[in-house]
Amino acid sequence: GQGAEAEGPGPGPGGEEIVDLIDLFSKIQYRAKEVSPRVDAVEKRCLELFGRDYKYSVIHNTNGEVCGHYPRQIVYLEYECMDSQRDRLQNLCLKAGVFSDYEPLMCLFFHQHICRSSTLAGWGELYGRTGYNYIFSGGSDDTWTEQDEVLEEDSAARNSESQLFDKVRGHDIKLLRYLSVRYICDLMVENKKVKFGLNVTSSEKVDKAQRYADFTLLSVPYPGCEFFKDYKDRDYMADGLVFNWNQDYVDAPLTIPTCFTPNLNIDWTEYQSWDLVVQTQNYLKLLLHIINSDDESGLLVHCISGWDRTPLFVSLLRLSLWADGAVHASLQPAEILYLTIAYDWFLFGHMLPDRLSKGEEIFFFCFNFLKHIVSEKFSAIRKPRKKGPTSSPQTMVWSKPPHLEDHLYHPLGEARSSSSSSSNQSEQGITRAGSSPLAVPGRRCGFLSERQARLEAVRELFLAAYSSTVGLKSSAPSPSGAISGLLEQFARGVGLRGTNNIV
Repeated sequence: GQGAEAEGPGPGPGGEEIVDLIDLFSKIQYRAKEVSPRVDAVEKRCLELFGRDYKYSVIHNTNGEVCGHYPRQIVYLEYECMDSQRDRLQNLCLKAGVFSDYEPLMCLFFHQHICRSSTLAGWGELYGRTGYNYIFSGGSDDTWTEQDEVLEEDSAARNSESQLFDKVRGHDIKLLRYLSVRYICDLMVENKKVKFGLNVTSSEKVDKAQRYADFTLLSVPYPGCEFFKDYKDRDYMADGLVFNWNQDYVDAPLTIPTCFTPNLNIDWTEYQSWDLVVQTQNYLKLLLHIINSDDESGLLVHCISGWDRTPLFVSLLRLSLWADGAVHASLQPAEILYLTIAYDWFLFGHMLPDRLSKGEEIFFFCFNFLKHIVSEKFSAIRKPRKKGPTSSPQTMVWSKPPHLEDHLYHPLGEARSSSSSSSNQSEQGITRAGSSPLAVPGRRCGFLSERQARLEAVRELFLAAYSSTVGLKSSAPSPSGAISGLLEQFARGVGLRGTNNIV
């Protein structure tokens, strides 16, 4: 059923704008070719918020030419804009984006570009993915024209699909280099996935021609949106929820360059035993470490479609850097929350109505997770830096340790067979204090760091807006009444930032 609405304090400054945005988001999926006045207002608001701190150029995607589920105006943040640079970037985007793998710039951290994309296509997928773009752009797709031009241009000398792939892949790599991207972080748990009847590959990992040899590739497998049904079924408790790495389709090991591992104090060999909280925290620490260790190189984050895992980590990066005052410095909590929901999630095609209908609440998980990154351990305050390695660094690969099954909790099996998986986990001592999805982090020291205060403010605004629009839903009656109890706690405590500690 519909979650109860929070009573008491209203949404707060800027909160009504967030309520209206989530209400819209929960009802429609964004399409570049199907823009209503409400959606148009969201797009304009995003540009205004970007413009508070950055000079930017716009890559035009008016009719979905780059991609049908990307914003009509893709923002390219920069310090100084030259028309010639913008025109060249637009051209590269169109060529690389023919098959929906264009890498939009999400954030500018000092001089570094932080980008996102869906997975990069293999040559056998090109025609199918253009058709896929046709479907999801709402009808006729101008990218067919671009593909025809490529084929006509090379028809005399090139008439095979593999040669077309070579050309498109070259455009993709040119775009990555233009954005000074060096690090490519792949969140897929499989090396190849069948999606909408197509074989979708993480092609930079399996590219036989080694065209990505100049880039540093990281394989950091992270569960897809389906796994977040288990999160919801456990009354929105991420503590103790461990992904089942033994499933047949899971074949991508964790692979990280050794140059990034010594300073993080993380035992990466244990990654398959981490619960969802620890896994997300450690991956975020890794991404922050990458962008904080190389002054000149950018980072690309991608999964398969770029709709779920990608916005999760892009949002956490943006909000974490904002909390440190490193990006979007002039934005207030309600404004950075609006920008993150609208741009990182809504305008890049996250299918919230579909995800809510299936209980795959990765969107809620993202903003509720802010309580787990308030520590200074996640701060990107600049430290003295060393130049990044100039050659491809050595990498370490971790796969499933022996006898892992003996100590893993697998939610896909046990959570459904137990009438109260949350209470079982508590008895096993796995659930940590403060793991309630609506908990406000405790004030152990009697004062808040600026980082913690900022992230708490964003989270509280989100919870108030989410509760009054979508609400928390339980797919089955909870014997412990956990959901109703949590909502009662939230109604009493949301927005109270003094003595009320909800644990």
